Amino acid sequence: MNNKDNPMKKILIANRGEIAVRIIRACRDYGLQSIAVYADSDINAQHVQLADEAYGLGGNSPAETYLNISQLLDIAKRSGVSMVHPGYGFLSERAEFARAVIDAGLIWIGPEPETIDILGDKVKARKIAQRVGAPLVSGTEEPVENAEEALTFAEKYGLPIAIKAAYGGGGRGMKVAWRLDEVTELYNSAVREATVAFGRGECFIEQFLDKPRHIEAQVLADKHGNVVILGTRDCSLQRRNQKLVEEAPAPFLTDNQRQRIHQAARDICAEAHYTGAGTVEFLLSADGTISFLEVNTRLQVEHPITEETTGIDIVIEQFRIAEGKPLSLTTTPIPSGHSFEFRINAEDAGKGFLPTPGTVTLFSPPSGPGIRLDSGVVTSSVIPSTFDSLMAKLIVTGKTRQQAIARARRALQEFNIEGVASVLPFHQAVMQHPDFISDDTFKVHTRWIETDFINQVKISPRQENHHQEKVTRTFIEIDGRRHQLGLSTELLRGLSLSNPEQNSMTKNANSATEETITTPNQVPAPISGILQSWYVQEGDEIKQGDVIAVMEAMKMETQLTAHRSGEIHIHVKEGSYQQAGSTLASINED
Repeated sequence: MNNKDNPMKKILIANRGEIAVRIIRACRDYGLQSIAVYADSDINAQHVQLADEAYGLGGNSPAETYLNISQLLDIAKRSGVSMVHPGYGFLSERAEFARAVIDAGLIWIGPEPETIDILGDKVKARKIAQRVGAPLVSGTEEPVENAEEALTFAEKYGLPIAIKAAYGGGGRGMKVAWRLDEVTELYNSAVREATVAFGRGECFIEQFLDKPRHIEAQVLADKHGNVVILGTRDCSLQRRNQKLVEEAPAPFLTDNQRQRIHQAARDICAEAHYTGAGTVEFLLSADGTISFLEVNTRLQVEHPITEETTGIDIVIEQFRIAEGKPLSLTTTPIPSGHSFEFRINAEDAGKGFLPTPGTVTLFSPPSGPGIRLDSGVVTSSVIPSTFDSLMAKLIVTGKTRQQAIARARRALQEFNIEGVASVLPFHQAVMQHPDFISDDTFKVHTRWIETDFINQVKISPRQENHHQEKVTRTFIEIDGRRHQLGLSTELLRGLSLSNPEQNSMTKNANSATEETITTPNQVPAPISGILQSWYVQEGDEIKQGDVIAVMEAMKMETQLTAHRSGEIHIHVKEGSYQQAGSTLASINED
């Protein structure tokens, strides 16, 4: 599938990790050149090594790098690209980025900015769904002003309620309140998350269906008015509103339910004049109630399982649509086989899915019939604490769901990752659980992990590998462009030993990371990450179990609770980076 008309056309990939690798490979298949960008911590990343060219963004935080519109456009100009692909996350659903790309005379690979504005506003999207007759639960017509309004809605319509960022996506800025006494804090948390992730904190409220499944429809729409639904996916297996396992087509749907979802997705996208790849998401309750959830105006993380069951390369379809070409198909394809996707995150399922950044000392994926791996890491890759915990996606396909389950069990047993914890033990447990693998019933729902799954996954041991190669390959930047440099490992070791000041700093840093709790009054950091905010003030009297602070790592919030009652004394500032185990505060008993 070679793009002979534009053999030298370049695409800037404004993203990182496995999705950047995925797009680079599509560029190769389609005959395009790929331009990668990278944060300082990603200079050795897989997507940087695979791209035709790579440019440094300078910095490590998302705001400095993959969210830096002016810097991305400057690189686009310097590298001579004609198209920009945003991937998922980061700027992929930001209309201002799409407009900036178009205003710079470049082709934006995605929907029109006006469409992103409309569908990215969850309130406006609900109104479109209402106009076309899509199924909906009760919700506020506009974003609420404060937590008191959220409480009023909960008292009127009942619990549970979903507090959702009006400009959010991917589970960020969404909280579900099951008790009235948690509405205020969850509302405030959703506003904080939404402000950090999307730059706007407005939230609206809607009823949350009890034990719902998460069903979505993959959409492709071109600039000639063609809107095609590629099929459904089930994404119910989630933790903290972030998906862990997806499958296509969605199992255990009636023909009427599947048709209702297809029709609603098609009608919503046609009404919004949608172009490009997108996903319309729904909730399906245990009693069969379907409710429109949102539209993701981008490529989904889980798009590979639809590719495997339809034979359509969705990323190449994105290229074609952006170039003004018609879709390569006009009707919904009949799915061939069944496919699972397992998100391989650097998280310790035995510790409540806490992120575990670090160096991957061994990455040995499976292979064999029905196995596909979309990965952003290899052995020796570094998983930074500042970005998403996703390392790779294992996609397993079989002729039937049961064959795919058998292959998945085999593949998950073969997969070996060392150096950082991963969710592989959780995936292995799920593929043995009758709630998920049964032939005649499907009991998994969006809160199944929190409510029904008895987590017996062991805490992952942290492993280290001290093997060193004779030649260390590093990289330098010349005028912002990345170049590889090979140096003797012994030479580098000698340089390190000859710098006593650096050795002292390294020793002190290591001591900080190895700090342990020696007195019962200390409050340790449960993860390495940013101390986002304190909920208490110096000298406050607190009770055991009170939420006292929140930390963020790899785009996930973790609340800290008091392990004892007493007077709190705060040792670190909000916004500071803390290593796991470091002392954040102390609580002195009365």
